[in-house]
Amino acid sequence: MTTRKQSAGDIIEARCTKCREVLNHRIVAMVEGKVVRVECNTCQGVHNYYPPPVVKVAKIPKNPAGSKARATSATPRAAKKDPVEIEREEWAALSPAFDHDKAVPYDMNSRFPVRRLVLHPLFGIGIVRAVIVPNKMQVLFKDGIKLLRCFCM
Repeated sequence: MTTRKQSAGDIIEARCTKCREVLNHRIVAMVEGKVVRVECNTCQGVHNYYPPPVVKVAKIPKNPAGSKARATSATPRAAKKDPVEIEREEWAALSPAFDHDKAVPYDMNSRFPVRRLVLHPLFGIGIVRAVIVPNKMQVLFKDGIKLLRCFCM
């Protein structure tokens, strides 16, 4: 089987600059056996030849042992910790140092600085982790972090 050389007037696939797709084009001009200008058969636009993008196939490295098992990296990915578990660990680390006598009763119209102990009627004792302007604060309780209203201004 012999392959015929391309020449002006032949149909070829190319990226169309107007249609923005790979479509059939008619060869308009060639220089030294290379296609340089084409006409789109869909929109009749004449433009330089842009070959269709080459699809690259990823090579899968062969396993030297001959098995078909997928190769794994040398270091396994660390499992993400559950945010609730992180809060519990933080509570366990901080709670022994709490001086319950210094805890201020919670009042939504009071000001609470960061690291202040708060005594909430429902959640119990907690520690202020962050103040969110204009009127909220994050408090770490034994049950987890709660967002409470406060006077921050």
